[in-house]
Amino acid sequence: MSMKTAEIKFGGRGKKPLAAGQGKVKRTWDRSNEHIRDVMHSAAFLGPSVTGVAVFFIVPFLVVVYYSIIRSPLNPEFVFLDNFKAVLGNSSFRTAASNTAMFSAIAVPLAVVLSLGLALLLECRIPCKSLFRTFFLSPMMVPVASVVLIWQVVFHYRGTLNVILASFHVEPIDWLNSKYCLLVIVVLFLWKNLGYNMILFMAALNNIPKELLEVADVEGASAAHKFFNIKLRYLSPTVLFVAILSIINSFKVFREIYLLVGKYPFDGLYMMQHFMNNTFGNLDYQKMSSAAVLMALVMVALIALLFKAEDIFGKDVEG
Repeated sequence: MSMKTAEIKFGGRGKKPLAAGQGKVKRTWDRSNEHIRDVMHSAAFLGPSVTGVAVFFIVPFLVVVYYSIIRSPLNPEFVFLDNFKAVLGNSSFRTAASNTAMFSAIAVPLAVVLSLGLALLLECRIPCKSLFRTFFLSPMMVPVASVVLIWQVVFHYRGTLNVILASFHVEPIDWLNSKYCLLVIVVLFLWKNLGYNMILFMAALNNIPKELLEVADVEGASAAHKFFNIKLRYLSPTVLFVAILSIINSFKVFREIYLLVGKYPFDGLYMMQHFMNNTFGNLDYQKMSSAAVLMALVMVALIALLFKAEDIFGKDVEG
């Protein structure tokens, strides 16, 4: 072997070849450095988001939990469950919790079922499909204040609906200050949220394997059989997502009610957000924090139950 060939093989004149052990150590060191670089790059990308979530969500929630177990910010005496007992014994809290639970129990199932029905309807060949879709998507483009203004015009004591009912010799109804008040808010909630939920279900329906539906048609399966045994099972993740989204939105309906009737509405419209907003205005941080923690626990329990139901119902079609 010539001198030039030896220089190329051993890395140049005067250099000795690396031993086998040294080469293995160098490769391990290079892989370790590459892993560290990947971790640093990931941390650089995730850092701003993690910092934002920690500063604006995690830390404030921990502060709320801390306030819920002390006597007051000026007297940080540990009282454990005393604040929770006081909140649970408060009549305003019980009214707000009852109204919020009733509203969610009515509005959330309706939002899921109706939006799924609309998505299935738009799969069919119906006239004026574009106009039909636009009607349900338009609330997504309209500011909340404008939607509330429309509702005030329609459901006011001297509003449009009572004028129409008067032509049928029906006595005018004070919709927002009577037993019908919850119905008005449910309709508003559905009109605002059905369009987005409908789009989610339409996308999920398009992802169902067409081969399964074709085989079911060849086998002579009915429309009901295809829906409950094929479509609904593949739609279970979307049903879960829409249900969780609807639950969260139902707990945030305070904005619309506040714009409609103010911070002290008719008893049937007094929601959890009213209770916490009013206690915050009175600087009663312990009561507000305890109510917020209870509300968070209820939402976590509901969402956990939904995940468990989806896991049982749709596990055989996932993956």
